[in-house]
Amino acid sequence: MSKTILSTSSAPAAIGTYSQAVQVGSTVYLSGQIGLDPTTMILEEGIDAQIERVLTNLQAVTQAAGGSLNNLVRVTVYLTDLANFSKVNEAMARHLSSPYPARAAVGVASLPRGALVEMDGIMVLA
Repeated sequence: MSKTILSTSSAPAAIGTYSQAVQVGSTVYLSGQIGLDPTTMILEEGIDAQIERVLTNLQAVTQAAGGSLNNLVRVTVYLTDLANFSKVNEAMARHLSSPYPARAAVGVASLPRGALVEMDGIMVLA
């Protein structure tokens, strides 16, 4: 099976040796998104703004693949402070519909560019 590289200018350009997303068959693997504004490539200020921007960036990539956040079947959340986990829950409830994807949350020491949160995911297109 071949893979298709997906990208959109509505999400931050890759800042390393990776693609925004890779599609194999009907499965799309989304790289981690941090709270970078795709136009300025500047990190949003504060955890709330970063969570919103991460979800907006992920939405842009899912749309470029022909889906939406509701096509996600697996999400991993990386937080530099797990005390912010409830804020992630609240934001995900605003951006996704039930049934929600499977998810893991991981506390990490640091993230690229000093980000406070990063999320990646796996999406299946119907």
